[in-house]
Amino acid sequence: MILLADSGSTKTDWRLMDAAGSHQQVFTAGINPQYLDSDEVYAILEQELLPKLQQKDPVSVYYYGAGCSSPERNKRVEDALRRAFATTDIHVDHDLLGAARSLCGHQPGIACILGTGSNSCLYDGKKIIDNVPSLGFLMGDEGSGAYLGKLLIRAYLYRELPDDLAESLKKTYNLTKDGILDSVYYTDMPSTYLATFAKFIGEKRKHPVIHAMIYENFNEFFERHVCKYKGFDELPINFVGSIAYYFSDTLHQVANKFGAHIGIILQSPSEGMVRYHQELLEKGQQ
Repeated sequence: MILLADSGSTKTDWRLMDAAGSHQQVFTAGINPQYLDSDEVYAILEQELLPKLQQKDPVSVYYYGAGCSSPERNKRVEDALRRAFATTDIHVDHDLLGAARSLCGHQPGIACILGTGSNSCLYDGKKIIDNVPSLGFLMGDEGSGAYLGKLLIRAYLYRELPDDLAESLKKTYNLTKDGILDSVYYTDMPSTYLATFAKFIGEKRKHPVIHAMIYENFNEFFERHVCKYKGFDELPINFVGSIAYYFSDTLHQVANKFGAHIGIILQSPSEGMVRYHQELLEKGQQ
C-alpha cells in the first residue's frame, strides 16, 4: 500500500491505496509548512490521521502540499511523516508537481492552478521543466480567486461599480472601508479573505461589469504566465482549482483569444493523483 496526500492550508485529502485499486480516504486539517513547524504537523497526523488508518502501514508516502517550496519547509513535513511512519519511504513535493501529475499524467503539457492563489508550470511527462514564478498575494496571483476579489473590492472602494452592484455587495458582506482594509492588511491570510468574494462574482457573472473582471483576471494570467512557456499554443493547457472550474466558460474565451488549447479542467487534483499513482502501482513502479 502507498499513502497519497493532497494538502492545502484548509484541508488535507489522504488516500491509502493498493495495486488492486482499493483505497481508503481520510480528511484532516490542512498542513502548510509556511505556518506550521514539524511538531504541529505531527500533532495533526497523530490526532486526525493515524487513528483512522488503524495501524495500516504504507510502504511509501507521496505528499503534495501547499507551502512545500523549499528544502527547509519540505523537511518539516518529512520529519513529521517519519515520526508517524518510521519505516516508510517518504516523498514530499510541491502541490504544483501534484497538479501536473494529476492533470497531465505521463504526457507533456502545461499545468495551472487557479484556486485561492495561482501557479503554473511546463511539464514534460515526468518532471517540471519550467515555472514562471508565482509572486503571491502582494505582487501576483493573477487568475486566482484572491486576484478576482481584489479587482472587485478595489472597484467598490474607488466607486467604480454600478450602484446596483455596489449596494448588493455592501449588503451581502456588511462592508465598510475600515473593515476591508483591516482584513487585507492586518490579518494572517488576506488572500483567503479576498477569495471569499468569488462567490458573489459567480452569482453576478452575467452582469457586464463582473464578466469583464473575470475576463481581465484570466487575460492577465495568460499574458504573464501561460504565454511565457515555449509551445503554449501547441501543448494542452490544463487547469485545476475552483476558479478555473466554475468560470470555465470565460477561461475558454480567453484561451481562444491567445490561440491556446485547453485540455482538461478539474475542481480538485485528488482523483487525477490517484489515477497517476495507480498506474505506477499496477506497473510495479512504486
